[in-house]
Amino acid sequence: MHRAEPPADRGHRGAAPRAWLLMVCIGLVALTLRSPIVALAPVLGELREDLGLSAAEAGLLTSIPVLCFALASPLASLAIRRFGVEFAITLTLLGVLAGTVLRSAGDTAATMLGTVVIGVAITVGNIAVPLIIRRDFPVRRQAAATGIYTAALNIGSTLAALLTAPIAAAAGWRIGLASSVLAVLVGLAVWLPALGRRRALVPAPRARPATRPAGRAGGRWAAAGLAAGFSGQAFAFYGVTAWLPTLLVDVVAMSTVEAGAASSFFQVFAIAGALGVPLAARRVSTTTVAGAVGATWLFLPVGLLLAPEQWWAWTALGGVAQGGGITVIFIAIMRLAHDGPSAGRISAVVQGVGYGFGALAPAVLGFVHERTGTWSASLLVVLAATATYLVCTTLAVRSVARRPR
Repeated sequence: MHRAEPPADRGHRGAAPRAWLLMVCIGLVALTLRSPIVALAPVLGELREDLGLSAAEAGLLTSIPVLCFALASPLASLAIRRFGVEFAITLTLLGVLAGTVLRSAGDTAATMLGTVVIGVAITVGNIAVPLIIRRDFPVRRQAAATGIYTAALNIGSTLAALLTAPIAAAAGWRIGLASSVLAVLVGLAVWLPALGRRRALVPAPRARPATRPAGRAGGRWAAAGLAAGFSGQAFAFYGVTAWLPTLLVDVVAMSTVEAGAASSFFQVFAIAGALGVPLAARRVSTTTVAGAVGATWLFLPVGLLLAPEQWWAWTALGGVAQGGGITVIFIAIMRLAHDGPSAGRISAVVQGVGYGFGALAPAVLGFVHERTGTWSASLLVVLAATATYLVCTTLAVRSVARRPR
């Protein structure tokens, strides 16, 4: 008789909430992990004018969160080990709440400081949420839970992109920028009762992991491959997100408004990719899924190079690939790690390296475009990044699949 597989690494503090309630909590937390970042773009012009920011200062403001993802990952991993994953999620929600209010209500210094607080808080959540999934869901359901998590990330981004500008037009940029706190408040309203006051508000350090036998060289190579693959993923994502509207204006002769709406394809179709990867992984191997996602990524730069008038197809395919791509990476991290603490360490390294390259992407692509006077060279750089994802992630996932479970 088939025996149900127990969740991995359940802590000493008692059972987690029921699976459906925990998934609701994860989805609500995920809504807050990208929306405060995306909400900045629609009001950046008004914010610059009101605060008197230079172009360089505005560029730094948009880059701070991704830089935090890279630089604060080791600190976030340490905080999770020191305080426990439940308390870390609470810190994430409270940090995003405080940072969003500070960013929206103050002067230039407060806006910069609030953005740093948001970036550091989200970095903690980036690492903590996959650990919750790995610990509290059976292995056979972790891929589906990860897909829902990454889909919620993109839903939050899409809602922020669509709603911030109308709110700002009606009530000013500060209210528009602060509107993302509503998702945080809802997340707290569900998270705290679901976990209980003690689990959510009292730090609980993790137990020291048991010593594992030697022979992790293959695991290190797989982790390095995932870091390289995630670097390609993050570089392509943040580069395309930053420059796709401008490219469509220059190459396809769209208006600014049309280009902004058209670029939303890249975000919306990511939801399909995030949810599609776990479904596909039930029918074919994860290695095959990783290869297919990586190959789909290539359509975006190649299509915009060869047939930019079909932008709608290439941005949709690119959206599916970027949503599926990050899902593949997180699933592989969970399967590579032998316990919760090792999952946290691997995740911190992979995300730290990947987001470091992602933070460079807007500047690199802008520099290449400025020097060449064309978007073709910049798209070739994106193509190199997506090819890196295809090769490195597929090989790493194949290595993970061959390791004993």
